[in-house]
Amino acid sequence: MTTGHVLVIGVDGVRFDLLGPDTTPCIWGLGQAGFLAPVPVDDATPTWSGPCWATIATGAAVAEHGITGNDLTGHRLAEYPDFVTTATRAGLPTLLVVSGWAPLARPDDGGPLFAETGRREFVAVTETRVAAWDGAREAVTDLAATIAAWDVADEAVTQLAATIAAEEAPRLSFVYLGAVDIAGHLTGTGAAYRAAGQAADRRVGQLLAAVGSRPDPQNWTIVVVTDHGHRDQGGHGGREPEVTTAWAAAAGPGIRPGAAPLITRQAQVAPLVLAALGS
Repeated sequence: MTTGHVLVIGVDGVRFDLLGPDTTPCIWGLGQAGFLAPVPVDDATPTWSGPCWATIATGAAVAEHGITGNDLTGHRLAEYPDFVTTATRAGLPTLLVVSGWAPLARPDDGGPLFAETGRREFVAVTETRVAAWDGAREAVTDLAATIAAWDVADEAVTQLAATIAAEEAPRLSFVYLGAVDIAGHLTGTGAAYRAAGQAADRRVGQLLAAVGSRPDPQNWTIVVVTDHGHRDQGGHGGREPEVTTAWAAAAGPGIRPGAAPLITRQAQVAPLVLAALGS
């Protein structure tokens, strides 16, 4: 039986209305090859990265995995493991590459969300004053430098993950890019946010090209997903439509272009990923 490979790219904090053939051609093109659809954050899930990524990664609801904020302490991930951990325990080669936000990959703030993986890479952000969210933007003395530092980390993550995908081809990879969300928090959804979104799209394109360079690209399922959006003025956590409208794009074997999207809820990402791995 043909073995499936899956590459999941998580791009934090990208509004659905940022996407388009001109603004994000790589993500848009992936959608044309499969699907690109809005994915509402359900009413029981706070629109923070912690609970949204936990539901995406585990397929479990907040009431099950127990994560309600960006501090993951008190989680029930042992009962509801993430898709990378599940694949690792099944003996498959797996990869986790994370930019900047430590609880995904490290034991900071109750993490890691992704508990087990064959290879784990974390690229720290060199700017130290990045813990500046809504109501505390004055804690960052140089917004441009902070955004640039996250951009550097995202680029390093992309280069590393692309090399590993092309040369080693793990059966399952999760790559996390965080710069768009930081730009939204610090500057709102204006020019800097749009530029960060376009840079993230180019990085998605680099990862797609790495898969395309392999002799077996037809065996790969690619999923690109975000966790939540942002208000115009920046920030999230509420129930505004621009915040609660996340999205997912995917293409690969068994995903027919133009058919109904296979992901319409965040909890459907993990089952799709695990099914695409085959057995």
